[in-house]
Amino acid sequence: MSSETPQTNIDTKTLFAQRFRGYFPVVVDVETAGFNAKTDALLEIAATTLHLDETTGLFSLDETICFNVNPFEGANLEPAALAFTGIDPENPLRGAVDEDEALKTIFKLVRKKMKAAGCQRAIMVAHNAAFDLGFLNAAIERCSIKRSPFHPFASFDTATLAGLALGQTVLAKACQTAELGFDNQEAHSAKYDTEKTAELFCYIVNKWKMLGGWPLSENSEA
Repeated sequence: MSSETPQTNIDTKTLFAQRFRGYFPVVVDVETAGFNAKTDALLEIAATTLHLDETTGLFSLDETICFNVNPFEGANLEPAALAFTGIDPENPLRGAVDEDEALKTIFKLVRKKMKAAGCQRAIMVAHNAAFDLGFLNAAIERCSIKRSPFHPFASFDTATLAGLALGQTVLAKACQTAELGFDNQEAHSAKYDTEKTAELFCYIVNKWKMLGGWPLSENSEA
């Protein structure tokens, strides 16, 4: 008998699970009332899940969920940040929900899609991802959510990926260089920025595949 520990054959995994080592990328964008995740309000959050075509191996946008969010109790609201985003936290027409409701609803969708894709853990995709992940983690802590589907510190940063693939690090310029289009009038809305970031991520990952970069075994010698 073999003394080796049994391992799951990679061929039994879905193509999606094989692509990112079991991680399920979810594109996220937040709009906030400042730069400090601990003290400044989270005002909008959006998440876009991705679809992988099993025939072509190419990624596309799947489903987007977004919320306007009520500032948490005692949250700081920086006037300059509000002027930049154009968000009025006091506007009753925002239809805002509390952080707890927004996060739990997003996490429910992410878990459903992650399970369907055969993946084990979600990983955030965002433009300058440390910022968005910092606000997400701070909100998770405030809401005392014990189980988040997202990895607590790993992420895919499209600013870095776009710098490598397109020579651009600004979201608008990267999208324009990739001929994806970008409407500056729509920017700084969590839903719009999330979907443009998702388009950019799919473009880069798909371009890498079409150039022969994945799966690596296609180009390796026996």
